[in-house]
Amino acid sequence: MSELFAYTDGACSGNPGPGGWGVLMIAREGGRIVKERALQGGEAHTTNNRMELLAAISALEALSRGAAITVVTDSAYVKNGVSQWIHGWKRNGWRTADKKPVRNVDLWQRLDAAQARHEVSWQWIKGHAGHPENERADELARAGMAPFKPARPAGS
Repeated sequence: MSELFAYTDGACSGNPGPGGWGVLMIAREGGRIVKERALQGGEAHTTNNRMELLAAISALEALSRGAAITVVTDSAYVKNGVSQWIHGWKRNGWRTADKKPVRNVDLWQRLDAAQARHEVSWQWIKGHAGHPENERADELARAGMAPFKPARPAGS
């Protein structure tokens, strides 16, 4: 039986600014990789948190049927939000404990719906710490952002 992992990352040049997200999907059997899929995308004007959320959403939405999956993120915002804060937000009508509207509510609701179709384990790892799959997800996020970054003038 294979194990499924999604390594996700978001990137932003300026916050807000042009941003990108990346996902490295890996299926392992007996510890060896049997299938790999890379996903990426971006937006012209966004935030790092939105890109981190879109990476996780994109990983889960890419699966055509329900699956057991481990989503590995270097975003404490995503990890804590989806495993702790979201329950209170939903109870409070998508408001925070201090009654303010939840930021990025559109994406949190989309993530909540996407994860409901699967058996998801969430794992946080330290970013930019030499973890090969996380580094690859970061490369994908930067590539997803590239089309939205303004071109630099020649000679700069």
